[in-house]
Amino acid sequence: MGHPKKAKKKYQTPSHPWQKDRLEEEKVLTKEYGLKNKKELWKTDSNLRKVKRQAKKLIAATTEQAQKEKQQLLSRLFKYGLAKKDSKVEDLLELTPKDFFGRRLQTLVFKKNLARSTTQARQFITHGHIFINNKKITVPSYFVSIDEENKISYNPTSSLSKEGHPEHVTKKELKKEEKEVLDKKKKKEVKKEKRKEVKKEVKK
Repeated sequence: MGHPKKAKKKYQTPSHPWQKDRLEEEKVLTKEYGLKNKKELWKTDSNLRKVKRQAKKLIAATTEQAQKEKQQLLSRLFKYGLAKKDSKVEDLLELTPKDFFGRRLQTLVFKKNLARSTTQARQFITHGHIFINNKKITVPSYFVSIDEENKISYNPTSSLSKEGHPEHVTKKELKKEEKEVLDKKKKKEVKKEKRKEVKKEVKK
């Protein structure tokens, strides 16, 4: 049973610690979503497995209770933007960790241009600069529902809420950042094409 004061572990660690493909994938996700450590990755993976495990059981079941549970599962995931109105239980098997990371408060603060990066978004949240529906939220991993998404804002008493604050992201800066991202993608594509040409010449 364990000690009542000790919280139960809510995630499973990988079966093998040194898998190259998994480590590279974790590195990309950690950087992209500004995660503090790999525990956040493992928690998300565990939640995703639970959803898929439940979906697989419900797909095979045909009882009335199973039908009710299907609707409950779909409505719960629809609330958080992980399923559509016309989604079926089978569609839940296509969910990925990125779908879950996309609903975190940290990710949405960055997407709404309230922060310059996901790491800065994390800092703003933990320091109490972010409100949802006039309520301060200090948990970066807070799962945001569709109804709450449009209610994310700066704390009214925070200096960040004032216009002209140096950390505000302007439209010019956004366009500049978008241009830089596109330029990087173009450079990568050019490098790939050059490598392909070199390989073709070597084969000849």
